[in-house]
Amino acid sequence: MRVTHRGGYSNSRKGTHTMMRTPAGHRVYAMAAEYPSAAALYEAAKRVRDAGFRRWDVYSPFPIHGMDDAMGLGKSWLSGWVLFGGVSGLLTAALVEFGPSWGLYRLDVHGKPWNFWTVPAFFPIMFELTVLFGAFAAFFAWQGMNGLPRWYHPMFNWERFSRVTNDGFFLAIEARDPRFTETGVRQLLEQTGGEHITIVHED
Repeated sequence: MRVTHRGGYSNSRKGTHTMMRTPAGHRVYAMAAEYPSAAALYEAAKRVRDAGFRRWDVYSPFPIHGMDDAMGLGKSWLSGWVLFGGVSGLLTAALVEFGPSWGLYRLDVHGKPWNFWTVPAFFPIMFELTVLFGAFAAFFAWQGMNGLPRWYHPMFNWERFSRVTNDGFFLAIEARDPRFTETGVRQLLEQTGGEHITIVHED
C-alpha cells in the first residue's frame, strides 16, 4: 500500500515496515534540522528524548557536555567487550604457556620448576596478552557499535551538513523510527527551534 503525504512524500508499507520515499524515488533516511548553538541543540535533544523517539542522533563540531543524558543514553556496553577480550587474552596466555610446560613438553631445565611454582615466570606474557586482546576487543567493538567502517553517511547528502565540522549543530530523526511521521517530526523540530528543516535522502 502506498500513502501520499503532504509535500509529495510517500510511504511504502509491507506489514509493519514503513519506508518513505521522496518524489524522485529516493529512500528517506531522516528529517533533520540545524540549530544556532550548542545550547539550543542540547535543549532540542531533551525535547526529542521526551517525545519518545529512539532512532535519532545529534551532530556537532565538538563534544557537548551532558549530551548523553540529554539524549537518554544509557551506559555503553563497550566495557563488557573489553573485559571479554582481556579475559580471553589471559586464558590464551595460560593455555599456550601452561599447556607445554605442564603437559606436552614437561622438561627439567637447569633444575627450574615445571609445576605450579613456575607461574611467576609466565606473568609478563599473561599481562601482555590480556592488554593486547583487550585493546583489540575495544577497537573492533567500538567499530561495530558505531556502524563502522562506513564510507559515506546519508547526512552528507544535505549540503548544509558540511558545516558540521566547523560551526554547525544538527539533529536528525530517522525515518525508521516507529514514531516517525513527516508532519509530526516537522512540527517537533520547529517547536524546538530547528532551522532549515529538510528531508535527507539515503541514496
